[in-house]
Amino acid sequence: MARVVHIHPESPQQRLLAQAAEFIRNGAIVALPTDSCYALGCHLGDKEALDRIRQIRQMDDRHHLTLMVRDLSEIAHFARVDNAQYRLLKATTPGSYTFILEGSKELPRRVMHPKRKTIGLRVPDHPVALALLEELNEPLLTTTLQLPGDEFPLTEGWEIQDRLDDHLELILDGGHCGTEPTTIIDLTGSTPELVRAGRGPLAPFGLG
Repeated sequence: MARVVHIHPESPQQRLLAQAAEFIRNGAIVALPTDSCYALGCHLGDKEALDRIRQIRQMDDRHHLTLMVRDLSEIAHFARVDNAQYRLLKATTPGSYTFILEGSKELPRRVMHPKRKTIGLRVPDHPVALALLEELNEPLLTTTLQLPGDEFPLTEGWEIQDRLDDHLELILDGGHCGTEPTTIIDLTGSTPELVRAGRGPLAPFGLG
């Protein structure tokens, strides 16, 4: 049964963040609010939790996962970033974007695309997500909280509990969260390529 924690969306309580971080370090899957929609998250090094997330979402290892990080320097630590990519990232983070980049040797192979060796990376623009990352002092492995067959991501804490009570350990309920996922931009080629249009504007990339 999932523990539901009502957390302030703008000034998240430190005590609750510390508890959430401890849950994650001990193998929990957490639902958390972001600047786009709710996400499922787990510890980067936890293979069992990752397998459970893939089961919940019914996705295989070719579906890109997203490493949620605190800032641009962490993106550069976990991905190979050239000067042109860095300038684009600097102009658009934090924000509602997920960037497909080539993973660095710091990443476990199991979290990257098996053939391309790529992963999604993002810096969220949401107080709860950023504060949780700060408390963890490391990234979160995440994916959009959209269940198989659903048209939109889940957006209310009670709804998440109703649908996933037996599959999660923790729900950080920060109130209504959006239903529009991040814009996904593939930066592995010579020019940015749109993978999914979402909440983040396309103008900074000369797309759309």
